[in-house]
Amino acid sequence: MSYTKVNYTDVEPVADAMHFLRDPLDCEQVGVTVLDCEAGWTGKPHDHADEGHEEVYVLVEGTATVEVDGDEVSLEAGDAIRLPPEAERAIHNGDTESTFILVGAP
Repeated sequence: MSYTKVNYTDVEPVADAMHFLRDPLDCEQVGVTVLDCEAGWTGKPHDHADEGHEEVYVLVEGTATVEVDGDEVSLEAGDAIRLPPEAERAIHNGDTESTFILVGAP
């Protein structure tokens, strides 16, 4: 078979929000995560400097703020933000539920 298919809701979430799809999809070069945030959900500050992972966050639904190296970047549905590996980032969800697609590589 030349493809792999999975429904993210079938993947057990981490931290009650993050559905990591890299392993279920057998990805070799890219990581994909669906993040379903409850109102007020906050992620921990982190970077990917050691791994060299560039990331793109796409907010599919809701509103949220991504703190990047101390700067607060407001996002609404449809917005995307690219994050270099060394940037410290943390997601702060707004007052309603939201859904992100997070993509990282290599």
